Amino acid sequence: QVQLVESGGGLVQAGGSLRLSCAASGGTFSSYAMGWFRQAPGKEREFVAVISWNGGSTSYADSVKGRFTISRDNAKNTVYLQMNSLKPEDTAVYYCAADKNHYSGRYSTYDYWGQGTQVTVSS
Repeated sequence: QVQLVESGGGLVQAGGSLRLSCAASGGTFSSYAMGWFRQAPGKEREFVAVISWNGGSTSYADSVKGRFTISRDNAKNTVYLQMNSLKPEDTAVYYCAADKNHYSGRYSTYDYWGQGTQVTVSS
């Protein structure tokens, strides 16, 4: 069983930056692909970014490509999401998730989820 805890959310002005962290415990972190998803009020959960188990591959949603960067530190059991040039439409609860068997942008394949951290971008 893997436990995931996100941190780093908050209120930021448009154009600003935030770095989200997701600390994992209780499993072999380095064997999981890790993803970030987000959910805005009244909307479905959507894919943001994914990183492979060793950090060698990353993929992003078109809406964040060039602005967000996903990375991981397997020695610290932590995955990060650096968010730059934030826009009001990035406002959402951000979730990290772990996938044992897939490198995927589909939330249905993920096995473990954190509780989420709120990101609010003001205009």
